[in-house]
Formats: sequence, C-alpha cells, structure tokens
Amino acid sequence: MKKLLFLSCFCALFTTSVCAQVRVAKSADRKISINLSGMRIAADSGSQTFFQTLENDLRLSGWFSLSRSSGEILLNGSVSQRGGKIQASIQATRPADRARLLSKGYALETAQVRALAHRAADDIVEAITGHKGFASTKIALVGTRSGAKELWLCDADGKGLRQLTSDRSIVVGPNWGPAGNNLFYTSFTRGFPDLYRIDLNRGKRYGVASYGGLNTGAAISPDGKTMALILSKDGNPELYIQSLSRGTPQRMTQTLRAAEASPCWSPDGNHIVFVSDQSGTPQLYIISRNGGRPRRLSRRGSENVAPDWGSNGWIACASRERGRYHVAIIHPSTGETRYLPTDGADYEDPSWAPDGRHLVATRTVRYQSGLYLLDTVNDPPVALIQGGGNWLSPAWSPR
Repeated sequence: MKKLLFLSCFCALFTTSVCAQVRVAKSADRKISINLSGMRIAADSGSQTFFQTLENDLRLSGWFSLSRSSGEILLNGSVSQRGGKIQASIQATRPADRARLLSKGYALETAQVRALAHRAADDIVEAITGHKGFASTKIALVGTRSGAKELWLCDADGKGLRQLTSDRSIVVGPNWGPAGNNLFYTSFTRGFPDLYRIDLNRGKRYGVASYGGLNTGAAISPDGKTMALILSKDGNPELYIQSLSRGTPQRMTQTLRAAEASPCWSPDGNHIVFVSDQSGTPQLYIISRNGGRPRRLSRRGSENVAPDWGSNGWIACASRERGRYHVAIIHPSTGETRYLPTDGADYEDPSWAPDGRHLVATRTVRYQSGLYLLDTVNDPPVALIQGGGNWLSPAWSPR
C-alpha cells in the first residue's frame, strides 16, 4: 500500500515478578523446549480461550517449541473462571537445576481474557529468554472488509479485529505515535488526501494537515515532538518536518524533478529515511533531521520502498527483484542488505515488531492480500489475517 502511495506522490508531480534473574540462553538456530503438561485448564470457554491464546503467543514468539511430555522448561499452573473473572497462576521452572524463573498470578474480567493471556505470554518470554515479548502490542492496518479502505486495529496475533474509521473512502499509511495511544494516517474522506490523528484513549479524530495538494506520510519522532510528512503544497511531493506544538512545516528536500514518500525516523531521532525517485526509480535515502544533502542507501533491487527503521538499527523495506517484492533489511551505515526467505508471493509494507526480531508484512497472491508474520531468525512466514477482504499497510505499535 505504501508503494501505491508513492505512486500517487509521483502522479502528483505530474509486569512481571521473576523469582530469580535466571536466564536461558538461546542460539539463533535452536528453540527452547517447553513442557506444558503441568498446566491444569478448566473446561469453561474462558479458560480454554486463555490457554489457546497463550500457546499461540508462545509459538509466534519464535523462541520455543511446545510439548506435553518433556522439555527444558516446565510450566505448572492452573486457569479457571470464577465470578466473572479469569484467574490463572503460572510457574516456569528449569528441571535441570531446579531454577524457578517465574511465579505469577493473573486475574481479569472474562471479557479481557485474551489481553490477560497476552500479558502472561510476554511475562514467560521475558522470564525465560531475557527478551521482551510482543504479544500485548497492537497492529494498525488498512482493510477492505467493509467495502472501502478503512483503518482497522488488531492484536499482535491478528485476532481481535476492530474497525476504527467509517470514511467510506480511501485510508492509507497508518503510523503510530511513540506513546502508542495515537494513530496518524491519510484519508480522502473530504475528497482530498489530508492527514488525521486518532486518539485511541478518547476515541476522537483530529485534523493534522490539510494543505493544498498531498498531505501524507506522517511519522512522529521518537521524542514525540516533531512530525515528518510529505506535502505537495509548493509543487511536487517533498519531505518536510514540523514541530507538533508550533506546526510550521520546514522543507527538507529540493528535488524538483522527483517525488518523495514514506518518511521514517531513526531510533535516536537524528535521521530520517525516505523514498525518492530522483535516480529514476524509487530508492531509499537518509537525511539528517538538521537538513543537508540526502544520502542514497539502497543499491540492490530495481525499487526499494516502504521503509521502517527498527529499534535494532536495521531498516526494513519492500525491495523489487526479479519481478517480485521481497522484504529486505538494510544496515544504514554499511549498506549490508539481506533478503528474508519467502514463498514466491509478493511481500510489501514491512513493519518491525518492538522485539526487533519479527516483522509484519502484506502478502499478496492473485490480487488477494493478507497479513503475515515474518521471523528474521528462522521461522517461516505465518498467516495472521487472510480472507474477508484485503489487508494492507500494517504498522506495529510500540510497547
């Protein structure tokens, strides 16, 4: 979808308690085996949903293989429903040296059972590996289930889909604010590509930018003070930044015969990666937040679009090679480029998970697009959402 947005720009030109700080080391080519046989799950639907969600979260984390007979880690505990609440207790131990890694109780209204399971999964991941999980995060995306391109939200496992907009128009390019409570996106609801913000806590929408021409690509700096965006108010689509408090755009690029798109901030907020076709094809460039001459980053692939700069320092993008789009990750300093193995489909619009290991992307086959989880270590792509419309432009929330 961000690729399509770039084309439109071109057209505009013309909690956790851990009993001991014990960690289990995990090499990239080996999963930690977990024995689930010690878990006692009540027969009610709420308890079953909790455990099924927990199991799926642990698999999606990429760290574990699950068994009901043996394992390096033993999970003990119980899950039941009492008085309108799900109550769970979970202990994680390592039989080899009897180390207790986690012992924690959980309770929440039955209606929030999936959120409770996500929290427990994140606790287990961190207690065993020392790495924070992503199960409790959200993914914003564009979906066509209602007929138009609207903004949707789902859990990190693709479940819990809910529609955020009803513009009956075209929504593109969702991006999160750094606190995780605001979503920025472009909508054609008034007939023009204007920028909006949704406050998820209040459920209200606010206008952000509605200059003449194109207003798109809103990306908020890590400190939450500055917005990068693409405007065509002065002619062709160019990169601008502006303070969220003062709101006066500062032009960053001067490419009179090219179009810019898809800005994204570096984790330290000192640089911006964006797309420009100044070389004749869409490629990635990096510019200092203080301005100056942009530096071309991408060198492989006939096109490189939809960049996302991860907390791990690597930039993911959709790279076109041999007629298909692949997810590539590029080191911003060395230019080292790695293509993630896929299955022959088109993979576009990658967005990093907060764990810096996983990505979510749009997978398209025969004009049908779904949401897939990609693991940069060893697991194959996993379908999160497919069917019931097309699902595009995912954006993973911060923690």
